[in-house]
Amino acid sequence: MLLIFGGTTEGRSAAAVCEEAGKPFFYATRGSEQAVELANGQRLTGAMDVPAILTFCREHAIRLIVDAAHPFAEQLHRNLLRVAEELKLPLVRYDRIYPPHTSDIIWCRDYDDAIARMEAEGIERLLALTGVQTIGRLRPFWQKHECWFRILDRDSSRAIAAREGFPKERLIEIKDERLKIKDEASQSSPSHLSSLISNLSSPALLPDAIITKESGISGGFMEKVEAAKAAGLKIFAVERPPLNFNLSSLNSQLVNGPHGLRRAIEALLPDFFPLHTGLTTGTCATAAVVAATLQLLTGEQPSAVPVTLSNGETITVPVSFADGNAFCVKDFSDDPDVTRGCRIMAKVAFAQPPASGIRFLQGEGVGRVTLPGLGIPVGEPAINPTPRRCITEAIRALTDAALDVTISVENGRELAERTFNSRVGVVDGISIIGTTGIVKPLSNDAFVESIGRELQVARAIGCDCIGLASGKKGEEALLSAEPTLRVIHYGNFIGAALTRAYQLGFRRVVLGIMLGKAVKLAEGHLDTHSHKVLMNKAFLADVARQAGVSDAEPILDGITMARELWALMPPAFFTRLQALCTEHCRTVFPDGELDIRIIQHE
Repeated sequence: MLLIFGGTTEGRSAAAVCEEAGKPFFYATRGSEQAVELANGQRLTGAMDVPAILTFCREHAIRLIVDAAHPFAEQLHRNLLRVAEELKLPLVRYDRIYPPHTSDIIWCRDYDDAIARMEAEGIERLLALTGVQTIGRLRPFWQKHECWFRILDRDSSRAIAAREGFPKERLIEIKDERLKIKDEASQSSPSHLSSLISNLSSPALLPDAIITKESGISGGFMEKVEAAKAAGLKIFAVERPPLNFNLSSLNSQLVNGPHGLRRAIEALLPDFFPLHTGLTTGTCATAAVVAATLQLLTGEQPSAVPVTLSNGETITVPVSFADGNAFCVKDFSDDPDVTRGCRIMAKVAFAQPPASGIRFLQGEGVGRVTLPGLGIPVGEPAINPTPRRCITEAIRALTDAALDVTISVENGRELAERTFNSRVGVVDGISIIGTTGIVKPLSNDAFVESIGRELQVARAIGCDCIGLASGKKGEEALLSAEPTLRVIHYGNFIGAALTRAYQLGFRRVVLGIMLGKAVKLAEGHLDTHSHKVLMNKAFLADVARQAGVSDAEPILDGITMARELWALMPPAFFTRLQALCTEHCRTVFPDGELDIRIIQHE
């Protein structure tokens, strides 16, 4: 059994990750205010000291603890470390992503240091964004100066403020929306805080400064900073406490995002998830490039390097060195993949003057682009835009030097023959791909089961409407139109996802589909995997004729990617395509509102 200590955005994320397993777990918070969606998880509320945690872990056969509590919950972090050490349990600390320290912020070691610095800076009027629990810590300052505290609009917060003797008229109460929605930082948006600052009182009584905690990106830290800067206020930030998380003495891991958490659980509790995730070729290439760059700059050969994924979180990836290359082994997930277990290699060298910037060179086993439409210039190595960006950012975090980067793939030419690269104009090897950086298993029965579990969770928490998207890009497109929509990824299994949604009684389904999958669905293929069905130009020509395009065949003859249709076909073509998609989806979702959206993404 697994036990999560939450109450934060990270706690909610940890619960969502564990729900994917379809197995029971516990989710513990000190209070009961946070709304969290649980179908398989069991909610626990109330503070727990070390003896209570020890007893609970023993009685419920806890095998792994996830510490997803607030970064300033110092006592709880210490308690969990003690429990993990005593019971010899693995511990995962789910930390936040923190922006770098900058000189335009006055950084304070603790609240006493903050009071001393604010006094030294002559601050007379302060807006405190540190939370109701810090009123007592800042008492020496607000007893002598004008101070407003922003607190949550709930009885427990007002009771704490009253107990500390803080003037009621100086409390600024905000609705507790961040406990009910995904984005905990929503009440910290620049517009919200700017309005709050400007409406405190007359211009003569505006605060001189704000004080906030180093609460990380998910805690709205940068939004607070931006609002204060816009108002011309000084900014005091209390640094987060040191983590004191000794990885060497524990069978434990430190993560700062959902992908890293899942991979940590997979490693420490292998039987929890029925399927395991893997790394994309883009992530493996980035890790190899980081290792090769470090070797070039320092002569060191690390055994593992940090890689920042596209969502901003950082994971640690094992690397090795051989024959002048750094390499990363494409790790195993439960998704059948031709590159499983092969070496993704990188060599980095200083570019010869007058070269500047970063130049990507084609190594053995990496394909070369010969046709337009892939978002990569013709003639360049087939390293997709997201991996290129991640590699570039990783290098620039280490050096500003002009570099030549050569990426190679072991047996890449042979592996490419088992892909459809040649059909899209990529020759001589495979492509380096990946959007999220993580491979989730898509091509087996267990993934279909996981879709069903996610849909069951959505129904269990009262959702009547569900969004379905093939992956991250589709999800982003749906959420940009409907931010509150709950979106589940179907991969290629459109029919299975719609069938289960209908069985569970969803009355509205919003299906986001990229054009490449839409042309397959419109022909009647409810499973759109490229290993099973390819783009049918004869069918597309027929659809074009139905849309009033008389000379469709020569127009379609030269295309290699479905996305090229956006520039070649009139709106009527896509309207007809959407109608055909709806017609086939109705065979498995016969009743209810079915909203199919073909997504254009460049």
